[in-house]
Amino acid sequence: MKIKSFKIGVIGLGYVGLPIANEFSKKFTTYAYDKSKKRILELKKYFDRNMQFSFKELKKNRINLCDNLKSLSTANIFIITVPTPINKKNIPDLSLIISATKELSKILKKGDIVVYESTVYPGLTKEICVPILEKNSKLKYNFDFFCGYSPERINPGDKSKNLKNINKIVSGSNKYALKIIYEIYRKIIKAKVIKTSSIEVAEAAKVIENTQRDLNIGLINELSQIFNKLNIDTEEVLKAAASKWNFNYFTPGLVGGHCIGVDPYYLTYKSKKLGYNPSIILAGRKVNDNMSKYVADKALLSLKKIKTKKNILIMGCTFKENCPDIRNSKVFDVIKHLKKKDKSLKLHIFDPNADKNEVYSEYKIKLINKPKKKYYDLIILAVSHQIFKNKNYAQPLTKYGNKLCKLFDLKFFYKQSYSDFRL
Repeated sequence: MKIKSFKIGVIGLGYVGLPIANEFSKKFTTYAYDKSKKRILELKKYFDRNMQFSFKELKKNRINLCDNLKSLSTANIFIITVPTPINKKNIPDLSLIISATKELSKILKKGDIVVYESTVYPGLTKEICVPILEKNSKLKYNFDFFCGYSPERINPGDKSKNLKNINKIVSGSNKYALKIIYEIYRKIIKAKVIKTSSIEVAEAAKVIENTQRDLNIGLINELSQIFNKLNIDTEEVLKAAASKWNFNYFTPGLVGGHCIGVDPYYLTYKSKKLGYNPSIILAGRKVNDNMSKYVADKALLSLKKIKTKKNILIMGCTFKENCPDIRNSKVFDVIKHLKKKDKSLKLHIFDPNADKNEVYSEYKIKLINKPKKKYYDLIILAVSHQIFKNKNYAQPLTKYGNKLCKLFDLKFFYKQSYSDFRL
């Protein structure tokens, strides 16, 4: 079959699936399915709640949007991009990837190729997904159907690094599958498309990308706590150290979301199953998971002298800047610790990028429409949204704070002289 004649079926239309479906639809007949009928309806009306695509951009695409997975049955190449979270015990929650695989197996045909983009531990595709596809479809792996893995590298909120200009890793279950997967991705990727020798190598490459980043941030978070005790400004130290050619510049902060705060647990889970305890990775996770409590404690120290009810404004509640995603946001852990430590606090949470209904549904927290003027004893800049630098919010201390108000800038967002204290 010629490459041009392949039809693409994308399963999952979140931060990863929608950009992939959008790019493939420019080169191939593309079908895209999401189990959320609300999501499909919104996209059909050219609205993207994830803020990745504008009305005009969505209107131009040629994706065949489907709310029934059977509508993808004419596709030859299926790309699964569903979330792979962890549960409350930090164990991989594979329910969504298993469910998507089971549903896909019902329409799988001879000659089809299934490519996974969801983050997993090394070996998961062959150990968990392939047996499900074989059992339910009655087809033989690497004879009737084929598989591949191509790790996603979508960076929500980042307009400069998009799917087309980021290097793309691909792998296949045999030489035929690898050749086809490589060729179809080459049609949409302007950067390099890099082949790996096995699916396991590609899976491992993805999971260590975020594990490495998590450890780097964990190191800086620990250093920031040491420098705080030494009364040394962390940002100044980092800038000085960055003058060396091989210094990797990271800043301290809360590590949440569906990637960096999650992916290391996939690797450590598999490692423990094999009998090896990954002490360094888990130590980094412990530091980063404890940062919420550290931030809350540091904030409360600045309010010790206030005897009356204390008013706090928290600016930003999404897991990272310039995106609406609240999944695994550690800002809510900060809020929980603050409430637990001091019942007299009055907390106002403000985030123009977050969905108010989603926040309330998930955390039972009502976001405010607008901060009160000259009202707050403490302002915590928790998420460095670019919108907080526009004229409406650029001077929160003078606009919303009372005379004794302090600003706690978690991300070095404002000038050093403007912030009262930082991480």
